[in-house]
Amino acid sequence: MQEELRHQIALTQIPQIGDIVAKKLLAHFGSASDVLNASRKELSNIPDIGTVRADAIFQFRDYRRADKEIEFLEKNDIQALFYTSTNYPQRLRHCADSPVMLYYKGTTNLNAARIVSIVGTRAPGEYGKNMCAELVEALTVHNVVIVSGMAYGIDIIAHKRAVQQRIPTIGVLAHGLDRIYPQQHRSTALEMIDNGGLLTEFLSHTQPDKQHFPMRNRIVAGIADATIVIESGTQGGSMITADIANSYNRDVFAIPGRANDPHSAGCNELIRTNKAMLITNATDFLQTMGWYADNTPSAVKFNPQKELFITLDDAEQHIVTLFSGDTEKHIDELRRESHLPGSQVNSLVLKLEMRHILKSLPGQKYQLVN
Repeated sequence: MQEELRHQIALTQIPQIGDIVAKKLLAHFGSASDVLNASRKELSNIPDIGTVRADAIFQFRDYRRADKEIEFLEKNDIQALFYTSTNYPQRLRHCADSPVMLYYKGTTNLNAARIVSIVGTRAPGEYGKNMCAELVEALTVHNVVIVSGMAYGIDIIAHKRAVQQRIPTIGVLAHGLDRIYPQQHRSTALEMIDNGGLLTEFLSHTQPDKQHFPMRNRIVAGIADATIVIESGTQGGSMITADIANSYNRDVFAIPGRANDPHSAGCNELIRTNKAMLITNATDFLQTMGWYADNTPSAVKFNPQKELFITLDDAEQHIVTLFSGDTEKHIDELRRESHLPGSQVNSLVLKLEMRHILKSLPGQKYQLVN
């Protein structure tokens, strides 16, 4: 396991190998170790990989950064959540550009039944501050996890009020877990770890550089069932998050404001262009989500739409025929019953999971998606 983690972290450090390419490699080889131990010819034969990327992977030998990160993770009780892990956020996993690796320090289940992202301006007026606080308070009895980006303004108001109400809250960071930015939010962040957590895709000692914030926003959008925008101009991080959430086919909501108020211009624009549903309180939101009547969810309910007219090759069909009804199969059972090489089974299972034909269960078990 330690050696595989070493390869997983290393895979994220290879030049020209982003999240989408990494997932393609994992779908083909089955594990990060198999990717990094592949021959140059095997790598270059994969569609869209090419000789430049193949050479970058084949020639990679510097594991010092990965080893240093493993030491940091162990010292600080931080979880490394790789894309193929059952603990990886399943909602986020179904987003094409989701991070192949996440780092998490916290106690809350990232696959909780109800997760809501709340975002907005860094300089809210009293209206926005009050609406945010009231909304979070009203969600207290509905078993909702609150996600935001730890920024000034609406983000930190949502986190602080969640802490006060003892609602689990997760802060998504645009830097490594060795620091908190802004520094003023450190005390809140420490409280969040006990009932919620801090999540990032960045290695320790990564600075909060400008380009990292849009990357953070896609996690905020993808990890939740819905995104709520409370006060926003027509540009900025909250509007980016709303656009990303829409691209992921997630529900987006906005609190309306006065027509001439620049603080609410973004929210009003989202509503006017049908990119967000108008809500004025938590009841509107809960009723639209269908959460109002049932306050005790027990498991994540995320059902991505299956592909239409799915076509499987012979090997994929062979794996599927090993399942019947609601049968659960351990990965070792699939390897044994399929009579195929273990690495090939890993690759086939991952492909079928990405196409929403199989779903992963705890303990390396799999089941057909209904």
